[in-house]
This record gives sequence, structure tokens and C-alpha cells, in this order.
Amino acid sequence: MRSVSSDCCDTSNGAPRHAACPVTGTPGTRVRLQTVKAILRDESLGRLVPTTYYFCPKPACAVVYFSQQGECYSKDDVRTTVWQKEPAGSRLLCYCFGENEQTIAAEIAATGTSNALDRVKEHVRFGRCACDIRSPRGICCLADLKAAIARLGRRS
Repeated sequence: MRSVSSDCCDTSNGAPRHAACPVTGTPGTRVRLQTVKAILRDESLGRLVPTTYYFCPKPACAVVYFSQQGECYSKDDVRTTVWQKEPAGSRLLCYCFGENEQTIAAEIAATGTSNALDRVKEHVRFGRCACDIRSPRGICCLADLKAAIARLGRRS
């Protein structure tokens, strides 16, 4: 029986950190295989080829994940919405704690500010986040959340 290490989902093997999306040429960022497995729908997971995957951030591109070998997974292949691929307004920004544009905008309209960043930071401080698995990009949402709060605050 083969021993499974903590790196069982790391297929990067020295792969570049960025690669061009095969549809748009947009630079995509490498994502851990564990993240891709967690985000794909069951039927899409059934055709997964274990290799290095990249996240395409371009809003107009339906591709969410791609490999340099030509595997692509679109918005239809994933379990959740991908905020970078959705129209502005009610996009989910924090996949661990449900912070979204609509509730942040309402909070800003009602109070003049949003405490969403503080709420999420508090959860992070207690080790409750799972961004590496729940977020389609496989990274922390704090920078995106901060930018969204600033953007939504300018609109009010």
C-alpha cells in the first residue's frame, strides 16, 4: 500500500506559477489540485486528470480551471459561483463565511461603513477559515474583500 503524504494534492512539480488561459490568453495563477477537486461538481471530478491547474480570472471567460495539457473546466463544471465570473451586485466574496456584495452594500448604506473585513479577520484569527479549499482561487479572500468594501463604499 502506498503511503499518502501531506503533499498528495500538490502536482505542481516545479510548474510555473502562472500560465496563459487557452481560451483568452489571460495569465492564470496556479491552484492546488486539492482546491480543484473540492470545487468541481461530481460529474466533472470524474474526468479530472491529476496535473497542475491554473485559475483564469478573466470575467468574460467561462473557463475557471485549465492545465497546460489542455484540460479545461468551466463555470458549469464547478459547485459554486466564482465571483470573478459573475456580474457585480450580489457576488459571494468570502466562501468560508458568506460575505457578499449585496449585504456589504446594505451595511454601508445603513451605517456608512462595513465591518465585513473585521468579521472575517476574527474568524481567521481563530483558525476557522478554509480558503485553500472553499475559495475557487484557493487563496485568502481578505484582499478581495477589502477592495470590494472600498469599491462599494465609493458608490454610496
